Amino acid sequence: MLASHELFGFMSPELAQEILNFAYDTDKTLYRAALSGVAEARKVRSIFLERQPRAQRHASMISTLSRPGLDLVTGNLIRFWLLKKYNGMLADFLDALQIPHKEGVVDDLPATVDDGRLKVAIDALTAKYPQEAVAVYLNAFTDMNEVNWPSLNTFLQEDKRLQIGG
Repeated sequence: MLASHELFGFMSPELAQEILNFAYDTDKTLYRAALSGVAEARKVRSIFLERQPRAQRHASMISTLSRPGLDLVTGNLIRFWLLKKYNGMLADFLDALQIPHKEGVVDDLPATVDDGRLKVAIDALTAKYPQEAVAVYLNAFTDMNEVNWPSLNTFLQEDKRLQIGG
């Protein structure tokens, strides 16, 4: 199970750029909060980063967001990206597991899931969505929901389709 900052550090630079660009384009408040967190961690003012070209700024942000101290900021970016851009993936996964949800959000997760149903759900996700997005989602799902489904942990460790950055 990877923490949010570890996910950001291991994912491909292209996916990390996609997440930052998505926040930049769709939620300026979230983007500015992430920018502020990065500026504080780098001991610079936000305006210093804002004046950089976006590609250069995002490269700096990505390297900084992989630090443990920015786990909350990184978690918010990943969660927002998943809920807004990949809401269908979240709903498909929960539907396949027959877990009641509201637009991909669950109040109470079951303590266990059927291993066969989980395998079918993972196979369906990897067939329908980009593999790296699925890998990030399942890792984030485990971390952010604090679920301990041994079979999901096994899939995350052993299934090559679920390897981050691979």
